[in-house]
Amino acid sequence: MNQLRTDPVLQELIEEHGTLELEPAVDPFERLVVSIVNQQISTASASAIRERFFNRFDIAPEPLLNANEDDLRDVGLSQQKIEYIQNTAKTFQKENLTKATFSDMSDQAVIDELTTIRGIGVWTAKMFLMFSLGRKDVFPTEDLAVRKGMQELYGDLTESEMVEIAEQWRPNRSIAALYIWRAYE
Repeated sequence: MNQLRTDPVLQELIEEHGTLELEPAVDPFERLVVSIVNQQISTASASAIRERFFNRFDIAPEPLLNANEDDLRDVGLSQQKIEYIQNTAKTFQKENLTKATFSDMSDQAVIDELTTIRGIGVWTAKMFLMFSLGRKDVFPTEDLAVRKGMQELYGDLTESEMVEIAEQWRPNRSIAALYIWRAYE
């Protein structure tokens, strides 16, 4: 965390928001489904859909594979997100993927594994690394709020300039992203 405090912008955010931490999710499949639901929609919309979805369904591979598509649509999931969630459920079930499966894999290996699933892109894989596995050194420039937050905090930057700034935050770039999200919110 000392790497973050050497950046005056982040130091100010740390003072404002206190210490932020990443904890691995209890259920990586469930957290991956959350990331799929969150794809390309507003935070408010995602929250409303997640609440209805989680109240109505058991978020596990088998129940979601057996769920009626009309019922899934009724909670606000698009046909595309239903497909993505069911693709993920099939893969997790077929390959018996668990937190242990990913624990010894490098970040890039996890990204490579997950992005073979239709509906899982690099952004979703990075959210999985951060919020499912609790990896502390992931910097998700694919995230619109991170890019906009960086621009608000550091000025008009290209994505490669953002990556360059974030290099100084190793090995805590995920934590830095949490502060950037807070600032953007």
